[in-house]
Order: sequence, then structure tokens, then C-alpha cells
Amino acid sequence: MNETFPASVLRAAELPAFSRGGGASTIPLVTRARGAMAFLNGQTLFAGGAGIPLHTHNCPESVVILEGDAVVEIDGVEHHLTRFDTTFVDAGVPHRFRNASDTAPMRILWTYASVEATRTIVATGLTTRVDAEHAR
Repeated sequence: MNETFPASVLRAAELPAFSRGGGASTIPLVTRARGAMAFLNGQTLFAGGAGIPLHTHNCPESVVILEGDAVVEIDGVEHHLTRFDTTFVDAGVPHRFRNASDTAPMRILWTYASVEATRTIVATGLTTRVDAEHAR
């Protein structure tokens, strides 16, 4: 690619967080709005006991646990994760994260392998663009 984008230093503590409901909020970092052309990333913060629904994406996703303890369900199998544990989930594989603690916060760093990433909620079939969650 010959297109360029401005170099950036992004400080999560200084950026807005967007509620995802149920005690989870997202801080977008590298996004199309900032010039990303190959991937998206950001952080999601989970309050004690919070989780997100079972879902799939149209591209691979990797998640790193930055803080706290998590339970991730990947294709029906639960795994306990701690700080710096990392997941890689291929497109179309159902998964979800929840905070393993009822009181301590949990924080993840997520990266999608496409700026066109979508999320499909398994229970409803509703599909939305990941970056659309950042405009709420």
C-alpha cells in the first residue's frame, strides 16, 4: 500500500470509553478514523462480574488480558486466563469473555485482522460493524 497515515501516540486513559452494556466499555485505539487500513485495536474494560454475549466475527481476532482474571469461552470450551494470556480466534468461531471476579476490574486489548470487522451475536443473529460500537 502506498497510502500513509500520521504516526500517533494513543493514551487510553485520555480517550473516551463507549458503553457496551452489562458493565463492559470499549476504548477504541487504532481505528479507520485514525487512518488504519489493515487492522483495528482497542481495549475493553469489564466491571466485576461483567461479560459480553457469545458472538462471532468475519475476521480473526486476538485478545490479550491486560488486567484481572478472565474466563473465555471459545467454541463451547471455557478457559481461565490471567494477565498477558493471549487468545487467537478465527473468523466464524463463537466466543465470549467475562470477568472471572465479581469485584475486581478486568481489561483486555483486542485486535481484529480487518478494518471491516463485524460482530454477530449468536443468540439474535444481529450483525454490526465493530467500529459502529465506538459511536454510541
